[in-house]
Amino acid sequence: MKTNLKQLSKQELFHFMEQSGQKKFRTNQIISWLYIKLAASFDEMTDLSKDFRRELNKSAFISNLILLKRLESKDGTQKFLFELEDGQTIESVLIPNSKGEGRFTLCISSQVGCAVGCEFCMTARLGLKRNLKAYEIVDQVIAVKRLIAQQSSGLTPAPLIPSGNEVPDEPQKKAGEKPEITNIVFMGMGEPFNNFNEVSQALLKLTDLMGYSRRKITVSTSGIVPGIRKLGEIKPLVNLAVSLNATTDEVRNRIMPINRKYPLKELIRACREFPIPPRNRITFEYVMLEGMNDTDNDARRLVKLLSGINSKVNLIPHNPLDLAGDLHPPSESRVLAFQNILKKAGITTIIRKSMGGDISAACGQLKAAYKAE
Repeated sequence: MKTNLKQLSKQELFHFMEQSGQKKFRTNQIISWLYIKLAASFDEMTDLSKDFRRELNKSAFISNLILLKRLESKDGTQKFLFELEDGQTIESVLIPNSKGEGRFTLCISSQVGCAVGCEFCMTARLGLKRNLKAYEIVDQVIAVKRLIAQQSSGLTPAPLIPSGNEVPDEPQKKAGEKPEITNIVFMGMGEPFNNFNEVSQALLKLTDLMGYSRRKITVSTSGIVPGIRKLGEIKPLVNLAVSLNATTDEVRNRIMPINRKYPLKELIRACREFPIPPRNRITFEYVMLEGMNDTDNDARRLVKLLSGINSKVNLIPHNPLDLAGDLHPPSESRVLAFQNILKKAGITTIIRKSMGGDISAACGQLKAAYKAE
């Protein structure tokens, strides 16, 4: 059976090269080709001898995601639907940063589907199919880096479908600097801490092999307390985001069933004990639902919950989904009033506008739509 080189750690890759009769420096060459130059095949590794490449083809392979669909929003957000080796599909979302043209945040998945069951999330309606392997998590970053580089150079590796569903006649080469993924967030499909071992291995590959700073990587959780504690123990220690969404157990139990296992008191305690690096903060994501968690009293309770935690809050007016029942976003004035209470208490609070709404950028929507076609 052939070995997927991306499945190997640096030390395992060193042993693989050693067993193949290769010198130590070959390991760094292969790592550079896989994670920096983003080679999709051994034939691209031009500084390796043809004989060596031929031997590699006999004993090993390089995993690659298959792009099934790619959509682009009028706001520049791009969404990708990828097929895995077993035919399952996952989504990744590329979001333009507010700082600098050509700089992006990539939102990646950690599972195929999700078992947490948050009421407002489309992925929850898909159920959990399986965990992703570490290399499948990292392959999302590699695949999107390749795709935006090809797009920037005027190449079209696969149809790019704008929000109006028109396929452009000619490749559109974007002006400005070379596109770059500057930030990575584990906020796509799945609960990262329900796949902790593979996620932690992916974090090592992203930092040690691809060169991403821990400060540029954020792992988001629905509130898996043991996962928060374990994340605080690993190196590198990356940023933590918590999907909070309520200020009472009663409401959180209703919209996030995981709260019944890890109630607010226990969750907030874990956040207080999380080892935040200097100049870092825990991000608390708060999806705002009309009449459910958006009152002034909710805002004041949130201030008390976060007291003493170096934190910031992202307010996210709910993005209505086809199957979301009676959940609706609050009015703009209600969101602003909520934000004002937090800001007056000294909490950095940002209102996150919905990105990519015209291309179903919420997690799970593209996967569900593709299955229905």
